[in-house]
Amino acid sequence: LVETRRGRNGGTFVRRPANPPLAPLQERLRSTTVSQLRDLADEQLAVSGTSARLAAERASAANVRRLLHLVEQLAAAKEVGARIRADSRFHLEVAMASQSEWLTRLEVSLQAELTALLWLPLEPQTVLDDVVAEHHAIALAIAEEDGERARTLAERHVERNLRRLIELHLGVAGR
Repeated sequence: LVETRRGRNGGTFVRRPANPPLAPLQERLRSTTVSQLRDLADEQLAVSGTSARLAAERASAANVRRLLHLVEQLAAAKEVGARIRADSRFHLEVAMASQSEWLTRLEVSLQAELTALLWLPLEPQTVLDDVVAEHHAIALAIAEEDGERARTLAERHVERNLRRLIELHLGVAGR
């Protein structure tokens, strides 16, 4: 339940489980309407697209390295919890690279609401490869300072996530 770490950044910390409990996530997805999912995706479309465009203009070399590292982390993730963390951190890093506190705060809220739902194990394994490729393309567009391509890729990623969420919702609602 708790972990104690020594050193400069040490202390006692509450540990999160490696994988979130699935039943509450499935229930949350089941009780969320398609209209609510669309509203959340609309907000994320605006935030993610703008964050990616601005990140392409403002990101530091360190931001780009972290984005590429997070793509590798997601590709290597074997468990649902690791996928959730790597996916969420990627989107947060894009927002932070935009150097907009407002967009970063909005992205934090959206990640808390949506990301865990996207990685419910009802997903086919092939989704991981698609998400990794999408994240990689966004990171490269940011690295190449191509704001319009970064925005377009981020928006397409959100739209694909919405389709996956609706499919997952219909799958758990039909049970």
